[in-house]
Amino acid sequence: MSNVKAFGAVGDGKIDDTLAVQHAVSDADGQLEFPRGNYLINKTIEIKLDEVGRIAITGNDGTATIIMVGEGPAFRIIGSHQGTGDPLSVEPKVWERQRMPTIRNIEITGNHPSADGVELIGTMQAILEGVLIRQVRHGVRLHRRNRNVVISDSHIYHNTGVGIYLDDVNLHQINICGNHVSYNRLGGIRIERSEVRNLQITGNDIEYNNHKQFKTEPELTAEIYIDTTGEKASVNEVTISSNTIQATPSPGGANIRIYEKRGQDRPPGLWSISGNVIGSQENNVHLTGCHGITLSGNCIYSCERRNVLLENCSQINLTGNNFRRHTPRANVGVRMVDSENCILSGCIIQDESEEGQGSGASLLEISGCKRINIQGVQLLDGAPWGLDALNSSEINITGSTLAGDLVGQRGRGAIRFRGVGKKNQVSSCQIKGEVELEEASQVAMVNNVE
Repeated sequence: MSNVKAFGAVGDGKIDDTLAVQHAVSDADGQLEFPRGNYLINKTIEIKLDEVGRIAITGNDGTATIIMVGEGPAFRIIGSHQGTGDPLSVEPKVWERQRMPTIRNIEITGNHPSADGVELIGTMQAILEGVLIRQVRHGVRLHRRNRNVVISDSHIYHNTGVGIYLDDVNLHQINICGNHVSYNRLGGIRIERSEVRNLQITGNDIEYNNHKQFKTEPELTAEIYIDTTGEKASVNEVTISSNTIQATPSPGGANIRIYEKRGQDRPPGLWSISGNVIGSQENNVHLTGCHGITLSGNCIYSCERRNVLLENCSQINLTGNNFRRHTPRANVGVRMVDSENCILSGCIIQDESEEGQGSGASLLEISGCKRINIQGVQLLDGAPWGLDALNSSEINITGSTLAGDLVGQRGRGAIRFRGVGKKNQVSSCQIKGEVELEEASQVAMVNNVE
């Protein structure tokens, strides 16, 4: 293992160590150790794997800090892998000199508005583990092309840009596990203009990623923000599970925001969002143009507008979620707009406050939709309505409870269908409260208990 101080680094936080660190990267044995200290650098330490070979950087169990006072990332790791995750597509030189570049147990901070943490380009099996990145712009940036990335057990915290930023990248196989990704102004995990497959976001604490900590103007962001509307962009084969994803409400904000482009050339969604605690934003889960997403077994709580907002979506399965407002200041509810072929089953949506929601929204709103199945759902104490449907067709509500102990107070009603529709049905439900059905909506009421 090579000690950077043997190459002239001082680590006192005052003397510029840039040349010494770059010298150590170029000429050391590939195991680069930063002893306890503060290492000031004024430009990016570039690690060209084809030139320097395999490399691992460690901060002596977290006692070392890199202070970036210039523009760009503190470390930029550049490989030449242009294949896929298929081992037969990996050139021998990648296995021999480039595989598994590692940064672990080190702190990176910034003292420049355009300083970043770590940037990965063209890498194969890169690992970031036990890293603290704070007070930079973007914490971790994945760019151009990468494969088989692991980001684990790290703190990516209080940065002015994005915590983990995938932009203009072709990336398959990435695990983001066991991290604390919080207080990043432009989002916790953000993907734009990219083609991504096999993304696992598991066991993280992702919270408070918006403008408020920085006292700046609000910008459209989310704890997890994914935009696939760019040319050739797509994100599929995704698991978001067992995370805490929460925030303070911000204008246009969401805990999970997925923005896709509908069309015949759209690849399958293949998304699973399960077992998370998601709460306290304008909209907790906001999906636009999405196809093929399962949202199951989550506790989704306290929105300013909606727990789940679907716009122009298809094949969305909302199963076994608990929707709550844990404080009277917040709201609760699901809204589906211009969507089709969706299921809401085994969920509880209840207005738990006698004062009612400040938003005035019904618990489940369906507008301009078709082929929506609602099964085994409890819509309780909704005001003005439990279920409120407008200009929708083939809405099938079965085996559900639309009622509550507070029915009769503040104009609480069970079901309303308005506008033009066809083949709508409410069957085998328990209903307590007002029912309002416009004739043009064509609603059949079958075997219900009122």
